[in-house]
Amino acid sequence: MLDLSVPAVEVVDLTQRFGAVLAVDRLSLSIPPGMFYGIVGPNGAGKTTTLTAVCGLREPTSGSIRIAGHDLRTEREGALARLGVMMDGLSLPERLTATEVLHYSAGLRGLDGGWRARAGDLLEILGLDAVPRTLIVEYSTGMRKKINLALAMLHRPRVLVLDEPFEAIDPVSARSIEQVLKQYVDAGGTVVLSSHIMDFVERNCRRVAVVAGGRVLVEGPVEEVAAGSTLNERFVELVGADPVRPLEWLA
Repeated sequence: MLDLSVPAVEVVDLTQRFGAVLAVDRLSLSIPPGMFYGIVGPNGAGKTTTLTAVCGLREPTSGSIRIAGHDLRTEREGALARLGVMMDGLSLPERLTATEVLHYSAGLRGLDGGWRARAGDLLEILGLDAVPRTLIVEYSTGMRKKINLALAMLHRPRVLVLDEPFEAIDPVSARSIEQVLKQYVDAGGTVVLSSHIMDFVERNCRRVAVVAGGRVLVEGPVEEVAAGSTLNERFVELVGADPVRPLEWLA
């Protein structure tokens, strides 16, 4: 049974500055467990900066973050143990194969023998078993996304944080990943993802936050945020989109 009284992710007044630049401005979110949750916004809205702080990869300027009830600052080990993270820029052992990378991760985490079956399932579903001898250094961007997802899920975390998980992913692999994430949520896991693919968010997420300028513009059930329109149309309405002036040189 899920304890619905404890948010899977709780962010309170998160602020992140880079010198004079205010990237995230007192942003707050409370994400229930067992939730497929989307964060959308234009480029530079503060989505990745927020998720980076949620994952413990950057110390925020101010504010607090709790993962499944564990304060990320004072109970860091407990919070991170409950997280699976898929973000661009995370380093991988480049001279290992996918199987070797998962074995390495399992050893670092001290996982029991059950990880081997999970690793086999993930490699098969993500199509990485078709290139068993290929080293990570030879992986395409999409393949790197997929091995990062396998690493994020291997230890069966309570919360998955995914930053643009479908970027550079082919449609067949995207469908497989979508089905895996649905099973994960149905089993009680929580997915928090940023994405520019509004159709995916509208189809799968129960709640969504629209972020711009480092703040939450609106948050709630997807159908309420969409307000009778499509999520994509509502998003454009909320963040604003100036018409593109005619380019005479194209005539």
